[in-house]
Amino acid sequence: MPAAVLDASAIGPVDVAVIRFDGSEFSGDVAPALSELDQNGTVHIIDLAFLRKEADESISCLEVGDERVAREFEQLIDTQFDLLSDDDLAEIASGLEPGSAAMVVVWENSWAARLAAAIRGSHGQVVVQERIPRDTVLRAIAALDQK
Repeated sequence: MPAAVLDASAIGPVDVAVIRFDGSEFSGDVAPALSELDQNGTVHIIDLAFLRKEADESISCLEVGDERVAREFEQLIDTQFDLLSDDDLAEIASGLEPGSAAMVVVWENSWAARLAAAIRGSHGQVVVQERIPRDTVLRAIAALDQK
């Protein structure tokens, strides 16, 4: 059981990301970046799981404490709250191609918690929020350069 507690009245916006890896192995290269973001307070890693879909379409799930990924991700073990259910993970895994792997990470956008609290405190609410895909931003920047 984690020592920390999630406070629903103070939590910032929460995102879920599914990061697919080429092949069926997990890259530990993302662990230092996630850890740095968590440690400096930009985000708070709430849940982290690893999925693998074999060529025969069988699915396996690893938690961050599993020895196959723990060494790279051990700095994030104490921050887990297991918000992703088995059904959530099964649904995500069903969309994977056979012979592939994915990391599923849930993070609180800690950097936005103060703004979110101020919005709630002033009886406001965000009615539209959209993440613009990187490729769309790159196309817009390229279009600016052509003017």
